Amino acid sequence: MAEIHTPYSSLKKLLSLLNGFVAVSGIILIGLGIGGKCGGASLTNVLGLSSAYLLHVGNLCLVMGCITVLLGCAGWYGATKESRGTLLFCILSMVIVLIMEITAATVVLLFFPIVRDVALEHTFVTLRKNYRGYNEPDDYSTQWNLVMEKLKCCGVNNYTDFSGSSFEMTTGHTYPRGCCKSIGSVSCDGRNVSTNVIHQKGCFHKLLKITKTQSFTLSGSSLGAAVIQLPGILATLLLFIKLG
Repeated sequence: MAEIHTPYSSLKKLLSLLNGFVAVSGIILIGLGIGGKCGGASLTNVLGLSSAYLLHVGNLCLVMGCITVLLGCAGWYGATKESRGTLLFCILSMVIVLIMEITAATVVLLFFPIVRDVALEHTFVTLRKNYRGYNEPDDYSTQWNLVMEKLKCCGVNNYTDFSGSSFEMTTGHTYPRGCCKSIGSVSCDGRNVSTNVIHQKGCFHKLLKITKTQSFTLSGSSLGAAVIQLPGILATLLLFIKLG
């Protein structure tokens, strides 16, 4: 009798280990979702809705991560108690999560070219219309000031983006303080465009590089989580069949 149950015991131990990996992949997805959600929100404020897919995929990863952790625990319970009903539920649920992860990775890779092609014009027009100045309290201006300071850049393409903009018409300045290499400098007067005073390069290509990095991180991690979960799904299916 002991010999008959030995294969089940080995398979149950293996499945418990694999369910641990499934739970870990869920934790990875949760971390990825939080990172994607925070980064996507900031990029959406600056680049517009063309980059909002990062925010949505981040939310999806967060939800899938929570579900995956619960399924890892449920799979361990089903293996320990030899419950075919629980195992079947885990198999079906994990297959759905697996499909969603592959879909999320594909969507991220497909939407990145749209950001590259569409966001430039949208960001340029929006900046000229909505940017108010360095000390203005509105979220849009605050985000842009933060971007220009952190990335050491000016405008979308360069400082000439502010020429004829609502910012220039309101303040009379050629560029905001956020463009200056030293914000507290006397030469940072909104008119001196010397290379020693302001950053000459625009922010768009740097923002695009960040978007690209986040896109590949989201897609790669989603596919990685799927690869980690696949052996667990197959082992759960095998135990489900053997218990039948």
